[in-house]
Amino acid sequence: MANQFEIDVRKVREDARAHMAEGPVTQTYEAQKGQVIAVLNDVIATEVVCFLRYSQNAIAATGIDRAQVAAEFTEHAREELQHGLRAAERVSQLGGKPDFDPATLMTRSHTEYVAPEESDLKRMLTENLVAERVVITTYQEIIRWLGDGDPTTRRLMESILEEEEDHADDLLDLLGS
Repeated sequence: MANQFEIDVRKVREDARAHMAEGPVTQTYEAQKGQVIAVLNDVIATEVVCFLRYSQNAIAATGIDRAQVAAEFTEHAREELQHGLRAAERVSQLGGKPDFDPATLMTRSHTEYVAPEESDLKRMLTENLVAERVVITTYQEIIRWLGDGDPTTRRLMESILEEEEDHADDLLDLLGS
């Protein structure tokens, strides 16, 4: 067989012992680690801003459909927080420092924080759908950019993207579109 899998296990073992302090980042890691950490810190900021927006909307929502919409916002908020924590854990695995600095969250976030003055459910749903669409597009780009250079981060982003697409679908259903 011409395309047979071969690996020098002895060399892999030696390298593993020689570079133990690098944790999960091995010599076969092909991405720009510093750039991946920076991008993931922007993902953290985006997810925290989404968590805050959904949480505020869930509490401020009023009207006849309040219970259903607020429940959806609360569920999405919980999931957005988990996305941010998962991205933060990956930053830590890569040897970086997760950035939760409130002073820079908005400048690093891909989405905006929109809390309508009035408790307008339709506007809340619309603004959250816009935010989800922004996240979907930017996360697709991150996944393409990562390629095969960091398959673990790529799979993390793919998993988060799948949930973001579910959020957009839920919001579209609530808007009745």
